[in-house]
Amino acid sequence: MKTEMICIVCPMSCHMEIEQAEDGTILSVIGNSCNRGDSYARKELTMPMRMLTTTVAIEGSLHRRLPVILTGEIPKEKQEEVMKEISKICVKAPVLYQQILKQDICDLGVAVMASRSMDCYENE
Repeated sequence: MKTEMICIVCPMSCHMEIEQAEDGTILSVIGNSCNRGDSYARKELTMPMRMLTTTVAIEGSLHRRLPVILTGEIPKEKQEEVMKEISKICVKAPVLYQQILKQDICDLGVAVMASRSMDCYENE
């Protein structure tokens, strides 16, 4: 079986063709300009991973939402489950850049981390 994909690792956007055996084993990757494209194609077809960025509720701040990022990649099929758990998080200001807000989300070994600081805001 042959699969076509465009590599997103670098700006070259190589058009690659990947040949797989019946059991899913990758036989060849053609069209990549560098080794990163080969690695990306193999990983994407065998166990696709994603980095997740979103926002959580924050109280006591000028803004109502705090941008967050995971500390590592998660399996693509777990994105929805992780987003449901993240949507339950509500933090109180102040929050520091890279502060861990929730450890080991969904038992995946990654944490939810603030991607910016937010100070307290007192309405006068």
